[in-house]
Amino acid sequence: MRKVSVAITQMSCSWDVEDNIQKAEALVREAACKGANIVLLQELFERNYFCQKHIPAYLSFATATEENPAVQHFQAIARELNVVLPISFFELAGQTLFNTVAVIDADGSVLGTYRKSHIPDGPGYSEKYYFSPGDTGFKVWETQFGKIGVGICWDQWFPECARAMALMGAEILLYPTAIGSEPHDPTISSKRHWQRVQQGHAGANIMPLIASNRIGKEIQDDFDITFYGGSMICDQFGEIVAEGGDEAGVWVHEFDLDEIASMRRAWGVFRDRRTDFYAPLLSKDGVL
Repeated sequence: MRKVSVAITQMSCSWDVEDNIQKAEALVREAACKGANIVLLQELFERNYFCQKHIPAYLSFATATEENPAVQHFQAIARELNVVLPISFFELAGQTLFNTVAVIDADGSVLGTYRKSHIPDGPGYSEKYYFSPGDTGFKVWETQFGKIGVGICWDQWFPECARAMALMGAEILLYPTAIGSEPHDPTISSKRHWQRVQQGHAGANIMPLIASNRIGKEIQDDFDITFYGGSMICDQFGEIVAEGGDEAGVWVHEFDLDEIASMRRAWGVFRDRRTDFYAPLLSKDGVL
């Protein structure tokens, strides 16, 4: 028996970095008070989602991992509260910019970073202007409270990402997220589609999945996005066992990782894989 409590959080953001960090800290402390061992904050929570439009001045927001205010701040918080904290930030690495997560273990140490592999480009989500595609590959970390795999937002639409992390030994999948309305067409609502895709990853891999999204309306010139929240914890069957609405908050759920691992082995979803048939996955068009 190896029980672990995970927490999702969601909040609105402003352009005030220090205020956002303090709001995020309050959520982490609330989650720890509720017994959480692993707490997930949303994607790029240090400021407004700045990727709606191409604005050269915003490129200066990027910092090296060791110099990032949120990473530095939450190393101390993780150590104080004995919680695992994946922290999303805008990374400067040499002359290259990445959308990155630093995984902070419960002792405050940075176990490493993951750089977002899949970079979206569409109205209101112009991330290819700001971020290069990640070069780390998918990664899994052995934390004090289990092995976690972390993807970032658009990564979560690709089953290959979840399956790769599961094959690498992840016991829980985590996705910090920033998703909401579509500036070019306000009639489009992706919320339930987004949730169902994540539920599928959890069920297909017999593995808990947690996703934290932001909330609130953010305006950038003639564009605006209303981030719809809907942060969720899915169990190993893909069932949503905790869910946020469109309000700020913290939600916690406990899992027995040993029990789930036994179930995963019994289901045979990894035993029965046919890797000899999967070559089309390695091409762009499915042609061998």
